[in-house]
Amino acid sequence: IVNGKTVRVTAERNPADLKWDEIGVDVVAEATGLFLTDETARKHIEAGAKKVVLTGPSKDATPMFVMGVNHATYAGQDIVSNASCTTNCLAPIAKVLNDKFGIESGLMTTVHATTATQKTVDGPSAKDWRGGRGASQNIIPSSTGAAKAVGVVLPELNGKLTGMAFRVPTANVSVVDLTVNLKEGASYEAICAAMKEASEGELKGVLGYTEDQVVSQDFIGEVQTSVFDAKAGIALTDNFVKVVS
Repeated sequence: IVNGKTVRVTAERNPADLKWDEIGVDVVAEATGLFLTDETARKHIEAGAKKVVLTGPSKDATPMFVMGVNHATYAGQDIVSNASCTTNCLAPIAKVLNDKFGIESGLMTTVHATTATQKTVDGPSAKDWRGGRGASQNIIPSSTGAAKAVGVVLPELNGKLTGMAFRVPTANVSVVDLTVNLKEGASYEAICAAMKEASEGELKGVLGYTEDQVVSQDFIGEVQTSVFDAKAGIALTDNFVKVVS
């Protein structure tokens, strides 16, 4: 019972057995990370739900949307993916850079908090040897599809971005480090101004902007998808810059 209202708690291995129709569920947030294709997620609809939102990147052609980036192209599909947390952080800043200055190419590194798939101590990993090392004792290099996924939600960047991750022993909050070659040269101050303008305009509520001397814990509870850290970025030339969000 939550705030005087009875909330049904159900445990089923098969989503088709969840009987969503009995409690009038319209939208299911599929957050297990186990049912990331149209075929498997559709079992929620078989159980009576009207729509399903995957909280991770889909493993098939299920449409992927990032708020503020390509959500306006949503056409009523009953199963969609909201991409990954990293893609949601990266895509808004990539969009601003590309819209304002053009991105020739880019490399992303995400310094990522511990995830549920990691081990408390060294053990076997289905993905790679490094992934099986103890989460609290190591900085673990890892692969990520987040940068390439930006090419799905922003087709004009397809093939222009790639990236990798470092899994670090923190419980919450991750950061995106994006280094790009810009088509149109711009000072770092101009880039910050563009991010600030977007955060107060078309991307308000999605992209944040700060000039404070922040650290990761300052963002616990943050409601915006991505917060551009103006004091953390650097530029080597007007065309070769690093931004942090």
